[in-house]
Amino acid sequence: MSLKTAAAIALCKGLHLTARLLHRGGTAMPGRWALKLDPALPGELARGLDILLITGTNGKTTTARICETACVDAGLDALANRSGANLLSGITTELAMNSTLGGRVNKKCAVIECDEAAARTAIGLLQPKVVLVTNLFRDQLDRYGEVTHTLENIREGLKKAPGAVLALNADDSLVSSLALDLPNRVVWYGMDRAAADPATPPPALSDALRCIRCKAAYEYDYLSYGHLGGFRCPNCGYRRHAADVAVAAPPLLGPDGSQIELSVRGERVEAAVNLPAVYNIYNAVGAIAAVTAFGVGLEHALTAVGSFRCGFGRMERFELGAAGARVMLVKNPAGCDQVLQFLSGLDGSFELALLLNDRTADGTDVSWIWDADFERLSALGERLTRVTVSGDRAWDLFLRLKYAGLDVSRIRVERDYAALTAQLAASEVPVFIMPTYTALLEFRPQLLKACGGEEFWEG
Repeated sequence: MSLKTAAAIALCKGLHLTARLLHRGGTAMPGRWALKLDPALPGELARGLDILLITGTNGKTTTARICETACVDAGLDALANRSGANLLSGITTELAMNSTLGGRVNKKCAVIECDEAAARTAIGLLQPKVVLVTNLFRDQLDRYGEVTHTLENIREGLKKAPGAVLALNADDSLVSSLALDLPNRVVWYGMDRAAADPATPPPALSDALRCIRCKAAYEYDYLSYGHLGGFRCPNCGYRRHAADVAVAAPPLLGPDGSQIELSVRGERVEAAVNLPAVYNIYNAVGAIAAVTAFGVGLEHALTAVGSFRCGFGRMERFELGAAGARVMLVKNPAGCDQVLQFLSGLDGSFELALLLNDRTADGTDVSWIWDADFERLSALGERLTRVTVSGDRAWDLFLRLKYAGLDVSRIRVERDYAALTAQLAASEVPVFIMPTYTALLEFRPQLLKACGGEEFWEG
């Protein structure tokens, strides 16, 4: 190991300790400075590690948490960037903090969540054993550009790791296209026709209306959400691949979780998913496909999807108010629509808080809120007892909800997070909180102050 590498590790460890003493996260900053000293550091530290890497637009953190839980349940000594610091800087910090000053990582394997843009570089450096790609949707256009640009970032990264097994979402025509020109072995996962609703027209603002090969309009045998489903091109024949791990029957959806029947390489099994909503079923099934390809037994994978702890802001529960609160991070139209669909299916009344920021980590372009289906909220009537908007762009949310048909007299603007927490703590009905990323970082400490719990880097 070079002196430069040793110095980079020491710098990372020192900055991390300083950040924690100052009660800062220290999840990305130490790695960022270490990379300035030695850009090859993550590759050096990853040597000898079996790595399962998760990337894609939505579901990375939850899927990574399931994968980590399965590895631990199987007795594997695994590290993970659990804080969600998924740029190369955050990944570097996690690897360095689990290594000696001599550069020897003290774990046998790693579960790494990786940002879609960072995948272009990170996959080649880390040489993962398995790469799971969750889905691809429009997200932070100011940073990622169009969704096809994100797809190419991941493709270019995968070209540098031809030995990696790919766990690909068969229902996503964009993700599936990675298999068209890569030599990697693929494990497919998804939702079979028997488990999904009959075909309906894809949304007018779908991220994949036309065939990625010949540009003809897709036809669908069924849809699950967004552009995910049984796609096929009537012109060139590109179509959904049969899934090795699939939801094989209509899932039983509950307010706190789901029961699913799976076909796993022809074997029928049942599983409980301890988070609600269809998108979390995809996260669970993708995790099962990935960890079994990683070498974890199916029994450990099934246990993990029913027992893993929620990630930072991903359906995270707090004992706030008379009936509790859930925090559901939103960042793009597809993810927001899935949360709104979940809320629409709830029985009984609830209170809602929406927190919108437009900082770099959120995406500075908030026009995506006009593509999200907030009209669902106006259809709830009196079941939605109150809506509060907050964050840097609270008034943008106010306007969006007005145009969605909500009575403006029922929309409250509260920019002070301490006051908002006190308001929600007085609620007699369940509370749901939908923040963007930096709003979550700022608001969550108020929840911890009121309810207790772990900092985001500890969970």
